[in-house]
Amino acid sequence: MFSFKFMPVNVTTSHKIIIISVTTGVALLGILASYLSRRKIRPTRNARLRAYASGRRTRNSIRSPNDALSTAGSRASARSVSPGGSVYTTTDIVSYASGSTRGAGPSGQPPVPLSPQQLGVMGMEKLEDVISIWEDALAAHSLGNSASHPEDAEFFREIQNLLEIAYGLQEQSELLFLDERSCLFRTQNDDDQNYADANFDSAESFASALDQIADLREFEDFEPENEEEIEHPLYINTVRGMEQNPIPCRHIRSDLVHVASDSEYLAKLHCIRLAFHHMFRDQNVSKWVADTGRQILTDLLCLNDKDPKDFIIGYERMLTFMQEPFGWQQAELELSERGVKAMTFYDIVLDFIILDAFKDLESPPGSVMAVVNNRFLSNGFKETALATAVWSVVRAKKRMLKFSDGFMAYFYQITEQISPVMCWGFFGNDENLKEVCHYFRTQVVDFLSDIFNFQKVRYTTVEELSEDILRLMKERASNIQIKFSA
Repeated sequence: MFSFKFMPVNVTTSHKIIIISVTTGVALLGILASYLSRRKIRPTRNARLRAYASGRRTRNSIRSPNDALSTAGSRASARSVSPGGSVYTTTDIVSYASGSTRGAGPSGQPPVPLSPQQLGVMGMEKLEDVISIWEDALAAHSLGNSASHPEDAEFFREIQNLLEIAYGLQEQSELLFLDERSCLFRTQNDDDQNYADANFDSAESFASALDQIADLREFEDFEPENEEEIEHPLYINTVRGMEQNPIPCRHIRSDLVHVASDSEYLAKLHCIRLAFHHMFRDQNVSKWVADTGRQILTDLLCLNDKDPKDFIIGYERMLTFMQEPFGWQQAELELSERGVKAMTFYDIVLDFIILDAFKDLESPPGSVMAVVNNRFLSNGFKETALATAVWSVVRAKKRMLKFSDGFMAYFYQITEQISPVMCWGFFGNDENLKEVCHYFRTQVVDFLSDIFNFQKVRYTTVEELSEDILRLMKERASNIQIKFSA
């Protein structure tokens, strides 16, 4: 064996071969390790889609500039809910969509192009990434800036609008690429081979059915609001417009009509006004209401052995006055000065006249009660004294009227005949008349409660609400007439 001088020491040829081999192996291992350390492992498409479905942001993550900004939302489940109510798991639908396409081509052949469904799902993933970045930008801007500056507020509104558009695109893409009834799936027949795919075996179908039942429970919290929108669209539309167009009202009577809140009372009041306005367009209805009111009040006078002649004259004069164009305008002017906000049957007759009268009867003047409660006075004298007190009050009000021949003048003319009887009925010793008067008040208050009740009337359209109110009016009027004639 020969040798040569490679380093300061003599190395044989066999040693040099070993050193070169080891050095080459170490170098190859280093290159391979460096390559593997730089390589990133990417999840499969289905894994990414599951992450998308379970972590997608929703509109509810956007709040006002003064609130804390939630930059990430979460869905209740990884399922797509179709508008018709059918629920399918996202992975099942993607598997169904993927089953209609072929896989990669044989070895050495170019891969088969992806189907529209697969490309659409890939686009949804990219859209989710874009939305995530925009939400991070919104969060960073909210943390680093104050919404009090006009530029910051403008940026906040613009990016909110951008995110709203993106959220809408997400929903539309779900319906297009993931919903079974999408146009992309309509070409599949019911007996298509895809329905026999392994992804839809009996075990998975049973597990999927259990998952769907759980999902339906998760969405139960949203059902009442949706049902309310379906059952009461007239009311819902009114509520939505109340912020921009406040509803005027003379008195809030939420407790009297048994509604949950003042806002509910105002919204229903607006609907009832529309219904009464629609109702009195029918001349037959107007005539029936006028005739029924005349008959009920006449019967009340007759129960107390009073001559109804003066009342009927005043009643007919008021009807004639209100049928004239100038009379309606005059009445609107007078009533507006007394706080009446709308010229409807509810505002004028029920609220201003009847309910205010009931309220006055709840707290009569002390002088009146002193006469009524005096045991040393006869009933006849008490009734006469009470009527005299009422007449003096009404006549004093008539002298203070701005228009001596206007609506309020005719109203006080009727009041002179009816108020003494009502007062004696509520405070006197005539038990029969007292029972009738209390029954009349109960029927009126119950009628008002009914027309503010979702269970008694339909807040669907003005026409249907008008029909229900008229039906209840006829029922209550019939009850009162039967009671008065008993």
